[in-house]
Amino acid sequence: MTVYYLCRPEIAAPDQKSDHESDQKSDQKSDQRFDHKSDQKIDAGARVGFTVGRVLGGAVDRNRIRRRLREAVRQRRAVLQGAPAVDVVINPKKSVLNLEFSLVLEEVGRAFDTIAKKLLGRIK
Repeated sequence: MTVYYLCRPEIAAPDQKSDHESDQKSDQKSDQRFDHKSDQKIDAGARVGFTVGRVLGGAVDRNRIRRRLREAVRQRRAVLQGAPAVDVVINPKKSVLNLEFSLVLEEVGRAFDTIAKKLLGRIK
């Protein structure tokens, strides 16, 4: 399993307006589809995604891999709680399908530990 991560830029507090929002408010003809509201809750935590392509098997196998990874991430996500906003992409191998679930948990946990250490080390 290969894991990639990318730090997202810091997000302004809800009471602060970005340059984009102030420019948009000054426009008299604002398109409603692109109207950004500053009171929306912005997720500052970790976002996790999976790349499960056709090469990993049929739809049933790919869905099973996704379900197993989703559950492993759900159980190990607490490791990334103190870390800044980050996007994580997990690129599994076909072996995830037949691995014992405890090994999948261990691997996801190890990857999250490594990411958290690198991100928290960057802050200090």
